[in-house]
Amino acid sequence: MVLKKKKDIQVAALIVGHQELETLKSFADAEGENLASLLLHCVQLTDGLVQIQCIKQIVPLLQKIDGHQACDPMFRSCLEVLGRIYFSVGPKNPLKKVLASSLNGLPEPFFADAVCSFTSCLQEELKTTNLYSYRKVVDNLASCMENFNLGKRTFIIFIFFLQFLQKVLVEIPEENRKFTGNHIAQTELMHDLLITIRVSVMLVQKGQEISQGELWKIPGSPVWQSMCDLLSIFSKILRNDDLLQNIQSTSGLAIILLIKTLCDTNEMIPGLVNHLILPSVESPKVPEWFMSSCGSLCMEDIPGPALLFLCQGALAMLSWKNGNMGQSGEKLLLDIASVLFTLSLQLKESSLEIFLSRILVIWTNSALDILESSSLSLKNSLNGNSYTVGRLLEYVYTHWEHPLDAVRHQTKTIFKNLLQIHKCTVEGSNCVSDPFFLGLIENLLRLEWHVKGKYTCLSCLVDCVGIENILAVNKTIPSQILEVMGDQSLAPYASDLLETMFKNHKNHLKSQALCSPWIDQWHETWVSPLLFILREGNLEQTSYIIDYYLPKLLKCSPESLGYMVKILQTSTNINTAFPPLLSLGSRDSRGSLGALMACLRTARAHGHLQSASHVTWSSLVSIAKIKQGLVHQHCQVRIDALGLLCESHRSTEIVYVEEMQLIQFFIFYNLNSQSPGMRQQICYLLQKLFSRIQESSQVLYKLEQNKSQQDSLDDLTKKNPSETLQQYKDFMSSICNILFRALFPGSSHSTKFTVLTILGSIAELFPVPEGKAQAVFQLSEEIDFARVEKIMECFSSTFEEVKILAFDLLMKLPKTIIHFQDPLKLQALFRAAMDLSTSTKPYDCVTASYLLKFLIGQEGLLAALATLINNPPGLLPCQKEGEEPIYFVERNTLMVIRHLLENLEKEISQAESSLLQAAALFPMYGRVHCIIGAFQQLSLNNLALVTEWRHMVAKLILISYRLSAVVAPVVQSSSPEGLIPMDTDSETASRLQMILNEIQPRDTNDYFDQVKMTKTQNDFGFEDLAAGVPVITTSAEMKGKEGQSCDVTAQAVLVCCWRSMKEVALLLGMLCQLMPLQSVPKAPDGLLTVEQVKNIGNYFKQHLLQSRHRGAFELAYTGFVKLTQVLTRCPSECLQRLPEQWLRDVLEEIKSSNPSSKLCATRRSAGIPFYIQALLASEPKKGRMDLLKITMKELISLAVPSDDSQSSVPQVHALNILRALFRDTRLGENIIPYVADGIQAAILGFTSPVWAVRNSSTLLFSSLITRIFGVKRGKDEHSKKNRMTGREFFSRFPTLHPFLLKQLEVVANTVDSDNSELNLHPNLFLLLLILGKLYPSPMDGASSALSMAPFVPFIRRCGHSAVYRSREMAARALVPFVMIDQIPDTIQSLLSELPNCTDLCIRQNHIHGILLQVFHLLQSYSDSKHRANSDFQQELTDITACIRAKLWLAKRQNPCLVTRAACIDILILLTRCLDRGPEGSWPGLKIFGFWEEVGTIISESELKTGIPYSSAIPGLIQYLQSLTRLAIAAMFATATDYNEKTKDGPISLIQLLQSDFPEVRLLTLENLLPLVTPAAPEQNTGEKKDFLPSLPDVGEKLLKMAMEEKHQDCLAKVLNILHSMDISKWLPLIESCIHQTAKEFLTWTMDIANNSNDRIKIQSEALKLSSKMVTHHVQKNKENLPAIEMELKQWVQLVACCCGGELQTETKLAAAEVLISITPFFLTSQHPVLDLPDTMTLWKCVFILLQSEEQTVRDRASEVVHAALSQESTSQTGDSDFSLVDAGKALDLAMALLCKLLQQWDQLGEGLLILIEWLLGEDVLGDSAVNTPQVEEDPVFDKGEENIWAEALTYVSHLVKHLSPLCKKSVPSQDPKELNHLRKTASQQYEHLSQLYKELPPTPEFSKTADHTRLNIQKERTSACLKILDFLEGKEENLDSELLKLPYLLSFNSTENKA
Repeated sequence: MVLKKKKDIQVAALIVGHQELETLKSFADAEGENLASLLLHCVQLTDGLVQIQCIKQIVPLLQKIDGHQACDPMFRSCLEVLGRIYFSVGPKNPLKKVLASSLNGLPEPFFADAVCSFTSCLQEELKTTNLYSYRKVVDNLASCMENFNLGKRTFIIFIFFLQFLQKVLVEIPEENRKFTGNHIAQTELMHDLLITIRVSVMLVQKGQEISQGELWKIPGSPVWQSMCDLLSIFSKILRNDDLLQNIQSTSGLAIILLIKTLCDTNEMIPGLVNHLILPSVESPKVPEWFMSSCGSLCMEDIPGPALLFLCQGALAMLSWKNGNMGQSGEKLLLDIASVLFTLSLQLKESSLEIFLSRILVIWTNSALDILESSSLSLKNSLNGNSYTVGRLLEYVYTHWEHPLDAVRHQTKTIFKNLLQIHKCTVEGSNCVSDPFFLGLIENLLRLEWHVKGKYTCLSCLVDCVGIENILAVNKTIPSQILEVMGDQSLAPYASDLLETMFKNHKNHLKSQALCSPWIDQWHETWVSPLLFILREGNLEQTSYIIDYYLPKLLKCSPESLGYMVKILQTSTNINTAFPPLLSLGSRDSRGSLGALMACLRTARAHGHLQSASHVTWSSLVSIAKIKQGLVHQHCQVRIDALGLLCESHRSTEIVYVEEMQLIQFFIFYNLNSQSPGMRQQICYLLQKLFSRIQESSQVLYKLEQNKSQQDSLDDLTKKNPSETLQQYKDFMSSICNILFRALFPGSSHSTKFTVLTILGSIAELFPVPEGKAQAVFQLSEEIDFARVEKIMECFSSTFEEVKILAFDLLMKLPKTIIHFQDPLKLQALFRAAMDLSTSTKPYDCVTASYLLKFLIGQEGLLAALATLINNPPGLLPCQKEGEEPIYFVERNTLMVIRHLLENLEKEISQAESSLLQAAALFPMYGRVHCIIGAFQQLSLNNLALVTEWRHMVAKLILISYRLSAVVAPVVQSSSPEGLIPMDTDSETASRLQMILNEIQPRDTNDYFDQVKMTKTQNDFGFEDLAAGVPVITTSAEMKGKEGQSCDVTAQAVLVCCWRSMKEVALLLGMLCQLMPLQSVPKAPDGLLTVEQVKNIGNYFKQHLLQSRHRGAFELAYTGFVKLTQVLTRCPSECLQRLPEQWLRDVLEEIKSSNPSSKLCATRRSAGIPFYIQALLASEPKKGRMDLLKITMKELISLAVPSDDSQSSVPQVHALNILRALFRDTRLGENIIPYVADGIQAAILGFTSPVWAVRNSSTLLFSSLITRIFGVKRGKDEHSKKNRMTGREFFSRFPTLHPFLLKQLEVVANTVDSDNSELNLHPNLFLLLLILGKLYPSPMDGASSALSMAPFVPFIRRCGHSAVYRSREMAARALVPFVMIDQIPDTIQSLLSELPNCTDLCIRQNHIHGILLQVFHLLQSYSDSKHRANSDFQQELTDITACIRAKLWLAKRQNPCLVTRAACIDILILLTRCLDRGPEGSWPGLKIFGFWEEVGTIISESELKTGIPYSSAIPGLIQYLQSLTRLAIAAMFATATDYNEKTKDGPISLIQLLQSDFPEVRLLTLENLLPLVTPAAPEQNTGEKKDFLPSLPDVGEKLLKMAMEEKHQDCLAKVLNILHSMDISKWLPLIESCIHQTAKEFLTWTMDIANNSNDRIKIQSEALKLSSKMVTHHVQKNKENLPAIEMELKQWVQLVACCCGGELQTETKLAAAEVLISITPFFLTSQHPVLDLPDTMTLWKCVFILLQSEEQTVRDRASEVVHAALSQESTSQTGDSDFSLVDAGKALDLAMALLCKLLQQWDQLGEGLLILIEWLLGEDVLGDSAVNTPQVEEDPVFDKGEENIWAEALTYVSHLVKHLSPLCKKSVPSQDPKELNHLRKTASQQYEHLSQLYKELPPTPEFSKTADHTRLNIQKERTSACLKILDFLEGKEENLDSELLKLPYLLSFNSTENKA
């Protein structure tokens, strides 16, 4: 075990004054044995710990002294010194407690003198007048009351204590006012004040105990007067809003305590407290002292917070037990509850809401206390059905989903206490049958499961009434809760509820069944649903169940693991024999194997598997199963299998050989994972494993040292420890070898990330041991120079996270390993870094930064660069030999920054004359980025070369300003993204300057105020330049450093400018954050002056307020945040006040709306919101947030429209800033109190005539919706996940209830006016949107104040809007406002409003709105009601009768197609709502002759009679689609009703397919598809069987449609149906229907696929159909195959074309599906149907798809391998155990299988040549791959070729691995000519590669990364090919040994066999 080091305890030594020291010296004796000598010795010590030992000797020394000697002056003087020592020691110093503890044992003779000494010392302390010494005195007062007998005796001067505290409590608030703006000073004062109040409370409480309260019971006495004065002071503090709420809260406690102390009797207290909290209630007897001391709290309007804290004080300070206060106490309790309920609607500040929730918890606890001895009337008042408990329940329901965790937690406690309160009021009755509990259970179960509060309340109810009573209501509750756990936000709540339930159920069953076995019933209830979900549930859902629920279940019942494993093992074993079943996991579920891995992993991780040795594993799961899990297709199953191996409950558990082998096997195939989550988990689990190895190795070392303990070990560790340690070392070494081999050329980003992360973990866990410590493994032993270079090559990755990991890994290695001795190498790397720092690719400068950071750590850098830079002036001399490492790093850093700065200065000078040239050749941001990186290497607080650094920093700041000035005109232009045209000539300086002048900001504050006319071109003076300037284009050609031409585009200039601005901002922010500040102007410490910090702040201010480019000001904001954080904590008061000053200035500028202001009024106010965000974010969160309050108040007032406003610009700015603040998560709940005002401002702003105001209001409204209802958590716009109940919404934002109601009334009046004119109110959309987010709840009370009922009539009227979308939104918004039980009546009421066909005035908009509302209400009703409910059936029957009376709206009598469609949609919904009766008909519909009416509608409709309209008629398509759905429903009804079968339906399917409208045909085809698709027997329903015989002509019709259909979607669907149908049903009809042969139809199908590259669906379906026809022909006509030989070849080419990497995913998935279906006929057939090249082409398609970039394609292609291994001909290969595997393993298995098949087919010779050609690859390297300069047309941020999954060398390694044994068997059968041709090709390619290598620059891995990688990959392929050819030609005897010399090839083979 590794023992943790104990922390050293630091004790500050006590120090005494000179006078005390002299006193002790005068009394000390020569022998040093008296008290004075002991104390003298003690105070002369410098170690506090030793002083403690001395002090502990004092009392034993005094106890030895005779009582007569106690009068000696020496003792009195020593006690006085002790008193002074005690009061001088700080409160947190351990010496103080030791002194108090020692003096508590003081002998009696010395006690009186000690009291006298301590009292006099304390009196001296109390006389202090220094305000900053008050805290020390207060702390001493507190220490006197804490278990210190001497201290308590000092209460004889109690009056002085009170007077001192009065003085402190008065002076500190006064001092606080003087320091307004100085947060640090104010925070310190506030803390002092809070401690003083707490001490005052403690003093009064302790004083009562000591003196029994007689001192202050005498009116007029000094103590009485002081107490009254204190009461008056606390009353003022309570009302002082400048103080912290904690201070006010404690004052509330003190006020009630003082009132309680001063009152004569207990009965008097409730009346006085009542008078405080309810001033309006007259109290008969109010003492004079009460009114004089706290009358201000009674007479005036007391603020809400003060009232809240008084309630808290009353509940906390009064005694509620035993009924001490009588009836008045009970009344007071109820009055307090009433006050708290009122406050809950008023106080919306987050901190006050937390206080309120806590106080309500205290109230419920007090109620439980008082109920123990209360009157009957109080019990009635606190009954579950009482008003008070009802209000408490309302509070719970409106706060159980509160965004604050504290409020939610307190809400649960309130509900739990509330249940107990009800129990106390109904003692003796049965809880199970209690109506209150039954009602709660019913209401809670009716709630949706997405309500988090439901879980906590149900959990409380389970504890209260037992789970059996809840299961009796609904047995499926466990399954329902498990279904919900796919949502991570609900999973913790659901798992906690389930845990409560199954624990309660277990205890109940055990108590009920003492003899009979109860576990089976428990398993059936809780475990069986779990196993079903684990097998069949989607992966996300099961992941959360495994994380949250499974551990709790196993902890409760560890024995259930055996039951789980048995069930899952059985399921896995049964279904392994039948692979198509789900045990192996579908595409969306993990199957039985995945569930088994998850259960075992969880069990082992939580200690339910005692050991993981192979013996125990054999009894649970086989190694083959684990191996299969490690390469399973689903990544989560792989992770669970790995977790089973890596995780253990004991960190020192030994890792066994089998585990190590399986880990190696896993790593082979799982390093390249595209999922970031999986990569993270792999690295985390392997880190756990390595930690186990490290910790268990320490145990093994100890065992080896102490052999005698071996006998006491268990069997698992009886083996030789040294053998295990050697295994550990070999295993770790092999892991490192595998990882370093994986860093091969072309390895993907994900591989590099995983490898470097794992290596970083190894370097951390296995460092170089210190001293005599033993280490089982050291990474440094595995690393040589070549591997260091491999790690460094990762710097060239285009992903910064890889660079970071590589750099961190190098820094973790010993310096001796990464130390470069060769100066030429250092020079080459430095030169490469400097070149990359000016690259136009942004990620190149990041590479340069990491290279320079690495080089800075090289000791020989200065010497190496001395010759390179030719000793320029100012270069630092080289470091001396043996110099401190930190010192040479500082010198190197200074030199690198200086060199970068000199280059940057030159480049800025050139950029000042030509920005175009700078953007094209040396974008300057790279230099600045490298400077930032160099600074990060240095500890800036401990520098040796302070003077040089000061000069450097000053120069750096000035250079930054210069660079910013160069690029500012671009990023500050009105439209920086598109207004930079470039010239084509080389002299562009003057031209660019003119352009920059023209793009100066034109969107200042006068933007909206003045009408502007666009100037003509001549007005700008362009005609003067026309003669001399060529045509302006989007790019200009510049000459590079070596004369080569290069393009510079507008994008390049913009990137150069905004990234330069970004880097400058980050640099300045970093300097302020990291650089030590000079305390005074010429102080020796510090690098930054106060003036420099101010200038940087002004720079940020100007930049943020004037930049227009988002990239520029967003990143300037990052730097500015760093600055503001520094300013807030800065000791300099002038700097500390800057943020507040800046904030007030910018608010004033916004408010003033000065036309000359440069503030950007477009682009969402550009950087202004960021500027204000940064200033507000810097404000301390624990303070009063005054800046936030000032800002929000100002912005809200500006955002709300006002009549006297002269300009709309301030309103636009205010709205944009508010949007940013509401989106800022750092402001948290502090912003919530302003949400209601923000909503009002947004809605009112939407009515503005100015577009900019409306636009900003819309954006603000959107942000507020997200802030209120949360981030959207699903695709369903109407899901209840992002909604809340109306009661909760209006309780949180009560001011919105009247506002929204008023606005809705205005809108409804506008919409529903009799005016014939179209009058659209702009707020209609916003109001319906926000109201649509609310929904009713069974828990909503009937409070009239916040009722949702008043909204209903207005929403119904909004449905009359002339806007279609508004009518639809009104229909959706109405649903939540109508309770479920009121829906039938509301529907009938709506239907009654519909006109009759004879009415004269028919308004179609009104009709449509009503029909939509009926539709959505009916849909909601059918979803929520249980189908079998008889009331439900009757209510639907009544609704049907009402609808029947208005059926004319669905017929031609109604001229409007839109309303016809809406009416038909309701009819369709009705057909789905009503259940079928026993005879298979809809009884409710049949009674009214429903189908006859429907038949009439369809028969008379345009579908039957033809369509006289054109498609331009509004609503035609919608109407036809609805009609088609109704017609199809009627067909089903006819087909299933035996009495109707003989009758012809109103319309046939064929007629629908012949419609002229593609929408009708498409809808019909979509309904036809499931009818013709073959289904499993259990899915084959009766209705499908009955319906199919009625489709005799469908095959013919589909064939004709296929030839004639012009609509793409219809054609794709036709082809899909033909593919899905039984081919024998339509293939014989081809000749008679379309007059083609089957061969011609096949050719036509393939032509369709070939010619449909731009029509993905058609191409995919045609490919699948042609493949089905080919397969059918091969099955039925094997002897006639030569007749279609050409078609077969065409088909093979078609399949190959559809596997191309550039094609759409859907096409590749179709190709994979085809390959799966043809596998047994073409890929694995014992007698190949196709010739070998075509068969190999199909296999090549499999390999291409297995290396696809899309995970879904790879997974589908893996199923091809699964299908191939499942065939009888291949099942003997030994790999059939691997069924569903990931692509990495599938690639290996497929290659092995292909080689095996080549031998079976006896095609080894020809097949081997094809495989060698695959190995060689295509010649992808043109002659000019490297040496010819090319114009780079890639995007600036292109990630390059490594941003892909496929790794060429991985594929090559698998190919070589399986080629090697194949070559040995095929040597005699090779054709020498073919081999010679291959050798010639390979040799030429190798020579060409060698030539290209010579043309690469010195460090190609950094400067030409892509070319270098391509060359390396092709070199590996060519080398492997040549070696195989050498072997085949007999030039080599041993193939394996030669191939193993390659760096990566066969690395899998060499180590996998060991595993």
